[in-house]
Amino acid sequence: MTSTHTLAIPGGRLHYEVRGAGPVLVVTGAPMAAADFAPLAEAMAGDYTVVTHDPRGISGSVLHDPTQDSTPELRADDLARLLDTLGVETADVFGSSGGAVTGLALVARHPGRVRTLVAHEPPSLELLPDAADQRAATEDIIATYHRDGVWAAFAKFMATAGFDQGDEGAPAGPPGEPTEQMLADSARFFAHELRGTTRYVPDVAALKAAPARVVVGIGDESGGLVTYRTSVALAELLGTAPTEFPGDHGGFIGRTEEFAAVLRKVLAG
Repeated sequence: MTSTHTLAIPGGRLHYEVRGAGPVLVVTGAPMAAADFAPLAEAMAGDYTVVTHDPRGISGSVLHDPTQDSTPELRADDLARLLDTLGVETADVFGSSGGAVTGLALVARHPGRVRTLVAHEPPSLELLPDAADQRAATEDIIATYHRDGVWAAFAKFMATAGFDQGDEGAPAGPPGEPTEQMLADSARFFAHELRGTTRYVPDVAALKAAPARVVVGIGDESGGLVTYRTSVALAELLGTAPTEFPGDHGGFIGRTEEFAAVLRKVLAG
């Protein structure tokens, strides 16, 4: 059974969902919404109280000022407020893609709130040797959105990230007939979220000093993706080895049960 809730946040409201029973596991993406993680949440709900949500400005989480940029720091503070609302001091966190960056910011800004963070393929482009080129490519994607629209930007984003067209787990939304909400979320991603997420530099010293255990997840089919490189770079800075998960960037969608089995094992420590 899934219950849905609304949390007031500075400048808007956050839609979140709760299912299952047991220790709290927060599952977060950016820009992916609660609905995108529903299969994984269902798979984990037998062992955990799984909390999913729509990130600020996405889907059911509406901002008073829709032009406000979304940053990892703002999203991390939203998660801390969510834990307060749930009456939970600490929780495990699984973050994928931009949600992994949110999780890294959460550990750095609120170090006592996370037991284990699984940061699955964070697009931390500033950690790469070719960060300047990656930054320029991101700016070109954003300019393409403003000039040519969502789908032109999405195609360029997919190619730059290393995806083949049709790969699952694409952050701007699945291919197919676009809905009004999909277009709105994709527009927000390109105009107000992509830059802040990819420019975020993880505070490695704070991550090492925090009581949280930080696990960097990487897809066993992600070798051609830029997020493979960023995940390896982050793990090296943390002095750990990345943990392999089934599938690629969206492995929790395409191989949900296998993915959940690995996640349970990782969280069990």
